[in-house]
Parts: sequence; C-alpha cells; structure tokens
Amino acid sequence: MKAVILTKSGNGVEISDVSKPSPGPQQILVKVKSCGLNRSDLLETQGQSFGHTGGDTKVIGGEFAGIIEKLGSEVSGLSIGQAVMCRGGSGWAEYALAHFRRAVPFDTNKLSWEQACTIHGNLQTMHDAIVTNGQFSKGQTIFIQGASSGVGIIGLQIAKSLGASLILGSSTNNEKRSKLTDYGATHTIDTSKENWLEKVLEITKGKGVDVLIDMLSGDYVNQNMEATKINGYLINIGRLAGMSSNFDYDLHAKRRLHYIGTTGRTRSIDENVEVLRRTVEDLSKFVDSGEIKHVIHKVFKLEQANEALNIMNENKHFGKLVLFIDN
Repeated sequence: MKAVILTKSGNGVEISDVSKPSPGPQQILVKVKSCGLNRSDLLETQGQSFGHTGGDTKVIGGEFAGIIEKLGSEVSGLSIGQAVMCRGGSGWAEYALAHFRRAVPFDTNKLSWEQACTIHGNLQTMHDAIVTNGQFSKGQTIFIQGASSGVGIIGLQIAKSLGASLILGSSTNNEKRSKLTDYGATHTIDTSKENWLEKVLEITKGKGVDVLIDMLSGDYVNQNMEATKINGYLINIGRLAGMSSNFDYDLHAKRRLHYIGTTGRTRSIDENVEVLRRTVEDLSKFVDSGEIKHVIHKVFKLEQANEALNIMNENKHFGKLVLFIDN
C-alpha cells in the first residue's frame, strides 16, 4: 500500500510502498479516505517524535477517517463497512490501524470526509483544555491564543457554543485576525504588538480572563499569567514560541493561578477514551447541527503531502489542510 513516510534524513516526507498492516485484538483496520494535518505532523518531519511509527518505516499522520475493513478479535460495537473518525498514528496511508475505543462512527450523509478526518482531534484537544482542565462555565471569559490555527478556530466555536461572555482570539496575521470574529471571537488581539497585554486588561476591565488557552509558551508565559484573572486557569497546549523560558514564580503565586499543561501523548487508552466520551457528550449536538465545523483551507492528494506540509510550515493557511485518498 502507499504511505507517507519520513525520509531517511528525517527532513520531509516521501511516498513509499509499505506492507498493509493487520489489526491486533483491539484494533480495527481502516481503508483511509482522508487525513488531517496537524502541527505535530510537521514537527515530526523536523526531528521531534510523536510516536507515529509504522513498522520498519515511520509512517506519520495522527488523524484520519475511512471505512472499517477488518475487526480485531476483541472489537465490539463496530462493524465492517462502517465509516469512522480515528485518532492514533501512522494515518497517512491507504490503510491504517486504530484502537476501536478511539474510533467514532459517523454518517457520511451528514459529515464530509474533509470534516471527518479533522474535526474530532481538535474537538477533543480543546474540550479537554477549556472544559476539563480549564473548568469553564457559561458566562465566563476566555482568551484563545493562536486562534487562526485549526484547533484555535474550533476553540473559538466551542467557547461561543458553551456561552462565553467574552471571547478573545489572537493572530499576528492581519488577514487571518480579521476572520476570527466570523467564528466566535468578540475581540481580536495581535500578540506581536508590545501593548497586547494592555489591550486584554482593558477589555476585561483590569481583571484578565477566566481561562487562557496558551499555544505559545516561551517568553509569553509571564504576560499570559498577567492576562489571566486571579484564581483563573492558564492551560498550556502548545509551545510555538519556545519550549522554555524565565518563569516568574512570584507572579504565579500572587495571581494564585491554576497553571496546567496537557497533552495526549502521555495518556493511556483509558484516559484518551474518557477525553473522547466527555467531548462527545458535550459537543456532538453542536457538530450535528453545524454550529461547530472546521474551516477547510485546501485539500491535497496523498502524493502532495510535502506541498501541504510546506504551506503549514510557512503558516499560509487559515483552518485545516487535508490529504484525500482516492482509493
């Protein structure tokens, strides 16, 4: 089968013929129709490891959708021929494996393949950050940094659907920032400006937001603490501005913040299943109604994976990039 693998140099990807995988007892074999691109996929090509392995070669891709072709011996609740949304690894291929408890069946008459391969990963990431860890409740205020990214756009829509009173979204790109209000932002912030923190405090009447979703980290960490309300929740889900910095412990203490980091990489299957359960319970009705949906920037063929990764690397996209497999 065709698959997108890392080149031996670890810089970029290539299409290769690899062996078709066989499902273990709790896995399903999926004939893949579409794959979503995530920042982790790009970082994988740049030397970081996110566990997207596939036998002797490294097949990347953390989210995909397709048709179940084969069931493992311990799989229950799913059937051959069913359309499913999946998270896991090694998804950029004509066939991929997924743990059956992390597969979400869907109706292809209600959800497109482009939406199916992209939406659930971001839904789970943002629901876990905003609701589970951020303890968000209706009427609170929220600031989503990096809001023009795929996961950021979903975060804005979740905040709106759950009844946030103020929704701040940031982007350093003027064109992208101008679009954020279309997806729920009540105010937009340019974090490349020196006065961005002043603007946040002005909007929140000096208090800061109840929940700040941090996709930047790095040297933004101390300003992010100031932008978060005393006793508020600062949830770290990304480190686009740097992996480490000079952390002001005294500021953290004075503001009595709940500073929480979260990632799916270190979760057990049971933990990931619980994240999925909570997401489905709270957000499925908004997805089914179309109130929450992804912005699809562009769809590529599997063979155009490098082109798609280059667009992501240059931050030329607004929303999601998709690989489509015509199989």
